[in-house]
Amino acid sequence: MKGRTVATRDYKKEYKQDLKTGKSGPDSDQHERQRARRSYDAKGVDRAGKDIDHIKPLRKGGKSTPGNLRLRSKSANQGDNK
Repeated sequence: MKGRTVATRDYKKEYKQDLKTGKSGPDSDQHERQRARRSYDAKGVDRAGKDIDHIKPLRKGGKSTPGNLRLRSKSANQGDNK
């Protein structure tokens, strides 16, 4: 692979753009999903092969509170989100 250049991503630039559009940051859906993952991990729940489902979806105003979360198989969760 001599002579091949590898492009590097500018993560700081991407993050700044995401903050402007609302894709990242403390009020973003991405942040809520990460909060849900950390919550399950802190409890020691094995979520291998499963998705964390928000009963009331984030896009409809749901939050990552314990009463709004459940573990589901990937196929069942993704089937609901079509």
